[in-house]
Amino acid sequence: MVASENDSKHANQAMRMHESADPPFETTYKRLLEKVMAAPEVSGVAECELPMIDLNELKMGELSKRECKKKMAQASQEWGFFQVVNHGICKDVLEKMREEQVKLFAKPFSDKAAYKGSYRWGTPSATCLAQLSWSEAFHVSVSDLLSSLNFHPNLSSIMRQYARMVSELSQKLVEILASELGQKSDFFKEKCVESTCYLRLNRYPACPISPDMFGIMAHTDSDFITVLHQDQIGGLQLVKDGSWFAVKPNPQALVINIGDLFQAWSNNVYKSVEHRVVANPVYERFSTAYFFCPSYDTVIASGVEPCVYKSFTFVEYRKQVQQDVKFFGHKIGLPRFLLQTH
Repeated sequence: MVASENDSKHANQAMRMHESADPPFETTYKRLLEKVMAAPEVSGVAECELPMIDLNELKMGELSKRECKKKMAQASQEWGFFQVVNHGICKDVLEKMREEQVKLFAKPFSDKAAYKGSYRWGTPSATCLAQLSWSEAFHVSVSDLLSSLNFHPNLSSIMRQYARMVSELSQKLVEILASELGQKSDFFKEKCVESTCYLRLNRYPACPISPDMFGIMAHTDSDFITVLHQDQIGGLQLVKDGSWFAVKPNPQALVINIGDLFQAWSNNVYKSVEHRVVANPVYERFSTAYFFCPSYDTVIASGVEPCVYKSFTFVEYRKQVQQDVKFFGHKIGLPRFLLQTH
């Protein structure tokens, strides 16, 4: 009996070792993939370098400090994106975070799928290839991360450390952007504490099926700002002046983008722009996104007249987004909250 149980245990372990780490995209989305010729064309997009902000300039003379803040605000208005170097998050933390992330995604698909609350892949509501995201992710509330999330201790530890450091960076950035609007930053200190934010670990498997497949479909982020640490594979694209551009990866920089809540709070001064990820036909891609969010009951209002948007709470916004994705297959976002003019 003991020998039989051991044989069975070893057989299960062997099966798990041979099980693919990739989600079953090809079988689950077989009907959509048969229409691969109808895939959206995403190749041939011109490359761009995001505006670069050196945060060391904040420690220099008053003139350098003012110029640094001005550049950050200008990029948020014109691009909705910028990148930062000398951001205070040490290289060791970033490397350790990526190392543990790679280990997590290398596990068999069935192991990852057991994390039902945080693991997600593909696009369950997809009705066409344009809505299919060729990616998998762990989307984790920092409040769960700070309590008892059942990840490996090494991963949990580095995620907590990373979240704490990125939270401090996010607070610094939004305070600067608020001050450039002539607004006080107390709002963010009170409403956007670390435990209300989210961390998303992304993996974009290689997709040899089509050169024009989304790793994640075009969208805007439903937060104040997002802090992104990405690898060198590339694939991030954004809209600028009505055209799509591919973002050139920078190994030293973190990418920052404005979210919907900041666009509404700033009364359309700062722009939350559409962005997407294009899957690579040969290489897998990893990124880590930190979503700087308020508590659910936080009221988003610009306080500037004339207001572009009606006031809404964060939870109202999230519910509307979820309803639209379920009904239409995509997010509508801020246009839902425009004030009607007569």
